Amino acid sequence: MRCFVTGASGFIGANLVHELVVRGHQVKGLLRPESDTHGLQGADFERVNGDVSERVKLIAMMRGCDWCFHMAASYHLWLRDYAPMYAANVKGTSNVIEAAVDAGCSRIVYTSTVGCIGLPRITRSRGRESADERIVPSDEATPVSEAQMINHYKLSKWKAEVVARELAAKGAPVVIVNPSAPVGPRDVKPTPTGRIIVDFLDRKMPAYLDTGLNWVHVRDVAIGQILAAQKGCIGERYILGNAEGNWTMQQTFAVLEEISGVPAPKMRIPYSVAMTAAHVSEAIARLTGRPPKAPLAGVRMAKHKMWFSPGKAIRELGLPQTPPKQALMDAVEWFRANGYTREAEGLDR
Repeated sequence: MRCFVTGASGFIGANLVHELVVRGHQVKGLLRPESDTHGLQGADFERVNGDVSERVKLIAMMRGCDWCFHMAASYHLWLRDYAPMYAANVKGTSNVIEAAVDAGCSRIVYTSTVGCIGLPRITRSRGRESADERIVPSDEATPVSEAQMINHYKLSKWKAEVVARELAAKGAPVVIVNPSAPVGPRDVKPTPTGRIIVDFLDRKMPAYLDTGLNWVHVRDVAIGQILAAQKGCIGERYILGNAEGNWTMQQTFAVLEEISGVPAPKMRIPYSVAMTAAHVSEAIARLTGRPPKAPLAGVRMAKHKMWFSPGKAIRELGLPQTPPKQALMDAVEWFRANGYTREAEGLDR
């Protein structure tokens, strides 16, 4: 197949390009002139310069392509002005999907986020001495509303997903995928999840918040996108996660300690303390113009354990399930091999 990929230089995008090339597909990747293409090294694909605001140019670029994978997005938890992020994420999604339809693409895979899925449900069963609390992972059918989009990034992606669903209802061949917390190689920037690992390896995490994520290997996400193009139902969405990947941060750091030899933090930060620190951090950011070290949006998201069930993608798409520990191992290996950590053998930082 001839494939058009937006956001080709991003973490998921670069892994998708490599996966498509390995499988024999012809790939055209949309890049901006300033894009860091380190993650694309070794991939044989056609590079085209542009961005998602240029709808007419997009049509010409996509002409002759069978599949379109739209991943280009602006991801920020703090900005002085959020208008450009909404333009890129919402209007950009509309531009890409409409251009792909006009260009004759037979399948359009829009990459959203699990942030647009409803929050996990908490159930409590009361025994003789205590009440047991259990978190039920969310799936695609979990109720959700715009009110749950607690920061501008999530709200912009929510609005973009609404656009994708509306265009699918009008006949656009759109399939939506919602990756959870991908980790693995080629996290060039790195992403917020990758930053957790780098900071852990550099011993910059003396404490942790009691939150949780669904870890998934980025390669599984890339393969899931391809499977969505091949098998996904138009207008449907699929969580690209791992059925065994719902871990607390305490569990995550314990596994990272086992993998890396770096001691895991033992102290848990109360949510109220984290919120206070975030307010102070944002107040300083407003004065200096520099992004806060602890944005409020990030702390608010950490209030809930972001646990999800990828059962639908496993059943309907055949989504692979690389063990989460292996995903973390591959991420640690890649960050170390590519000079992202300040570790020195034999030195205790």
